[in-house]
Amino acid sequence: MDDRKLEVLRAIVEDYVATQEPVGSKAVSQRHALGVSAATVRNDMAYLEEAGYIQQPHTSAGRIPTAKGYRLFVDRLGKIKPLSAAERRAVHRFLSEAIDLDDVVTRTVRLLAQLTHQVAVVQYPSLNRSSVRHLELVSLTPTRLMVVMITDTGRVEQRYVEMPAELGESEILELRRFANEQLQGKALADVPRLTADLAGQVRPELRDTAAELARVLKETVVARTEERVAVAGAANLTRGNFFAGSMRPILEALEEEVVLMQLLGRADSNALLTVRIGDENEIDDFRETTVVTAGYGPGSVVGHMGVLGPTRMDYPGTIAAVRAVARYVSEILEQNR
Repeated sequence: MDDRKLEVLRAIVEDYVATQEPVGSKAVSQRHALGVSAATVRNDMAYLEEAGYIQQPHTSAGRIPTAKGYRLFVDRLGKIKPLSAAERRAVHRFLSEAIDLDDVVTRTVRLLAQLTHQVAVVQYPSLNRSSVRHLELVSLTPTRLMVVMITDTGRVEQRYVEMPAELGESEILELRRFANEQLQGKALADVPRLTADLAGQVRPELRDTAAELARVLKETVVARTEERVAVAGAANLTRGNFFAGSMRPILEALEEEVVLMQLLGRADSNALLTVRIGDENEIDDFRETTVVTAGYGPGSVVGHMGVLGPTRMDYPGTIAAVRAVARYVSEILEQNR
């Protein structure tokens, strides 16, 4: 395909996204400085239609992009529109005001929905990809401890330990110090192995409590590996007549957390950003949609975020927003490590 045909496709995609109306050859030649006549544009459109990049939705002269056309636009034609300086400052300020990890995720999903006018989905940092930053032991009663485990992404897990015997404050401090020496900076996936012989490494007076602590830490890692997601902006799907069929299956799927985890889980962890269009989405309910996802994390990917919307979306703007927000969240997590 020569450059002119690519420019015709670009013009059709941009005009259709902007107007929601099928695009004709006359409109392309008038709105875009292609330097050729409407007749030449018609010939190029005929080629694009035969090749499956555009289609005629009804008997009018206008054409609209197909999923294949959007794919080519994203891969070769879409020029990413960076956020303006004012937008970048607003994003950074809004996210930096978060008080904890839950607040970061809540603000992120709301921000993505507002910036893109799509459905936003943010995965909480995965415990499987996190490491231990600190372990705190808090005495609640003479025989009861609260175990607080903080990960490098700011996720906090709390469990309780019923001690077999009373321990003094100095003994609790000793146990906390020893547990932190064993676990700080280590991957959560390694916690069961690292604590397997915790009781055998402390003095006899602490062994029973250390064994119970090891059991609780193992439970924390194993039982809390379920993933969580936050969703915002589902009402954005109702802004226009985007879908050929009913939106109900899409809206129902968005209520299923396991489906959303599958949606984000199919993102390429090694890619800065992934765009899946139409049938590229393996989940049946999302085959009329586009999903744009990006990984985030402090140095390495600990979770994914993204947006879901109709295939007729502002790809350059959406890609720029998802990429920018993922970068800012990564910076915030890095600063708080």
